[in-house]
Amino acid sequence: MSDIAVLTRPEGNNDALAQRLAAAGWQVRDWPALTLATQSCAPGLLPRPQAYDLAVFVSGNAARHYLAQLQGAGVTAWPASCAAATVGPASAAALRATGWFDNAELVHPGAAAPRHDSEALWDVLRQRGPLPRRVLIVRGTQGRDWLAEQLRGAGVEVTPHAAYLRAPARWGEAELAQLRAWRDQAARPAWLLTSGEGIAAVQANIVRAGVLPWWRGGRFIVTHPALARRMESEEGIAREAISVHVSDNDALFEAFVSA
Repeated sequence: MSDIAVLTRPEGNNDALAQRLAAAGWQVRDWPALTLATQSCAPGLLPRPQAYDLAVFVSGNAARHYLAQLQGAGVTAWPASCAAATVGPASAAALRATGWFDNAELVHPGAAAPRHDSEALWDVLRQRGPLPRRVLIVRGTQGRDWLAEQLRGAGVEVTPHAAYLRAPARWGEAELAQLRAWRDQAARPAWLLTSGEGIAAVQANIVRAGVLPWWRGGRFIVTHPALARRMESEEGIAREAISVHVSDNDALFEAFVSA
């Protein structure tokens, strides 16, 4: 049996990695752990980018859903006065692809950075010069508050904004049957897990399939050390079965190949 990769990032985020893994001979399953939907927001309550010096997007999805909110409120252009920041080059590329940020400065950790997360972005912001006075953080309805806490501690005025809702995906009977078949074949897929909510959602589907002990013997690729600690301490996964890598597709491909 060829190697199996299960990609659980939200829909539309796995295509490039899936194609590359398939070309390398992997069986690939694109099974998002979470479903995303734009959060409704009255136009009068929607924070506008021109009111901020910097907008931080926790992901490419955060940018897409926020831009959808802006369009719904009649906004069609991004002001050059508001820089945009992301946690890594992959999400920065997603921002560029929207066509909204051609005239704005994009701030993010480089491809060679050892990690692509809030901590890495914080380092970049501190090295950039004086911190911005007003920062908008665009995220989902849940997420880490670490960066906001650092900014506030440094005297920055921070506005968090939930641009989208995340809900656990409920996998269908075909996916559950595939899980049971892998268990019966003693297969050992490599799972890509990128958030605490995603881990919980995946595990809920694993429990529905009745294959939890088998799943815990799998291989896991996560994108933050905190997720590795959670997998080990809360899910009972062996530490040697977990690898931590930045969320860049090139790094993730290499992680699967070496898993």
